[in-house]
Amino acid sequence: MAFAGILAEADITAALAACKAADSFKHKEFFAKVGLSAKTPDVIKKAFAVIDQDKSGFIEEDELKLFLQNFSAGARALTDAETKAFLAAGDSDGDGKIGVDEFATMIKG
Repeated sequence: MAFAGILAEADITAALAACKAADSFKHKEFFAKVGLSAKTPDVIKKAFAVIDQDKSGFIEEDELKLFLQNFSAGARALTDAETKAFLAAGDSDGDGKIGVDEFATMIKG
C-alpha cells in the first residue's frame, strides 16, 4: 500500500468508509479522518509524492479523480463534481493543478 508507514491503516479505512457514497467526499473531513492534518510538512510532502502519479510536481485533475484509490485500490473514483470542487479548493494560483505548497495549505487549512 502506498501510504504504509505514513498513515494508520485503521484511519484510512475509516476515512474511505465516510465518503463511500458518490458526492460525499469532503477534502477537509477526509484529511482530518485519515490523519494527514496532524502530520509534519515532510510527511505531507511524502503524501503529495504518492498522489502525484506522473511525478510532474503537480496533482492534475485526472490524478484528483483517482485520489481515493491512492489510499485503497478498491476505492471509488471521485465524481466530476467532487473532482472539480477538490481542484478549486486547492488550486490557489488558478493554473489548473495543485502544487506541493498548495496541497500542504489545503491539508492544514
